[in-house]
Amino acid sequence: MEINNEEFEKTFDEAFEQKSEEINSQLNREVLIAMVGDVNCGKSSTINKLMKEDIASVGSKPGETVEIREIPYKDNIIFVDTPGLDDVVKVNSEITLGYYKNSDVILFFLNAAGTVLSENELKNLKDIEKVNRDIIIVLNKIDAADDIPELVKYIQDHTNFKYPVVPISSRTGENISMLQNKLLDILEKKSKDIMFAMNLKEKSTTANRWILAAGVSSATVGASPIPGSDFIPLTGIQVGLMLKLSTLYEKPISKENAKELLIVTVVGNVGKTIFRQIVKFVPGAGSIIGASVAGATTVALGYAIKYMHENNIDLQAAQLKSIYEMLLKKEKEKQEKYEGDDDEDITFVK
Repeated sequence: MEINNEEFEKTFDEAFEQKSEEINSQLNREVLIAMVGDVNCGKSSTINKLMKEDIASVGSKPGETVEIREIPYKDNIIFVDTPGLDDVVKVNSEITLGYYKNSDVILFFLNAAGTVLSENELKNLKDIEKVNRDIIIVLNKIDAADDIPELVKYIQDHTNFKYPVVPISSRTGENISMLQNKLLDILEKKSKDIMFAMNLKEKSTTANRWILAAGVSSATVGASPIPGSDFIPLTGIQVGLMLKLSTLYEKPISKENAKELLIVTVVGNVGKTIFRQIVKFVPGAGSIIGASVAGATTVALGYAIKYMHENNIDLQAAQLKSIYEMLLKKEKEKQEKYEGDDDEDITFVK
């Protein structure tokens, strides 16, 4: 069954305009991230590790005079360093509470090497959650403490499992990617994740996250790459993925290029013969979307575009077949090297 060209053109154009508008609106929005904790809990070193850039001064000493600090990053991201509601004079407490209320995410810092979740810290947390529940509890300095799982469980038990607890070391960088993912989880719900993600130095993890999420969404739609009742939402998912990846890597894609790529992968035959094999070697992809033609096509498209961006290859449809085949060969060689040669065919549930 062939796709009606007029229907495809209309569907694609509408999806491209809609997704472009959604992404552009994100890029004009501000992200406000408040950090609360004492002066020795590693807030500054954490955001330096998170953004992989020295954007905040470090080296505050215990007992040093505390104040509220705005730490801008690029044009639209602002970190706010706050000492906590009980550690400043009353007028500052009111200002601090205002920051918490307006923040997109609050990073509540605890010191794994100190008294974890003291009575005062728990009171602060309860006061903050009255105005904002988008909180991530950051258990820092795990490199200087023992029995971290027990500390995490203690925090969860005493906060009724309301918030994610992320154990990190701002000194070694351990689990910083976990913190990044938790931030993106919250920002995505507020349609602010794209702008934040494109300012991260390490983009591959975010790209993988988006590709697999698009694959799952496509699998949920349950469409084969043919016209029908599911063709419109599937086109929207794939167009959105192309635009998000191009924005992430700051390599804009034209409407004509995007249309050509989609025609080659979805309408044409370039990807159909090998995309099922590709997902066999993509960690997590096979188990999530391996049973879906639509999901597997989307994942293959996403990883090909990601590879082209990361290797400065122009996004041209003519390149896709060789990229697909190269990715398949590369991943198969890697699998054979570390896991042994396994030529078993994939079985797809229909």
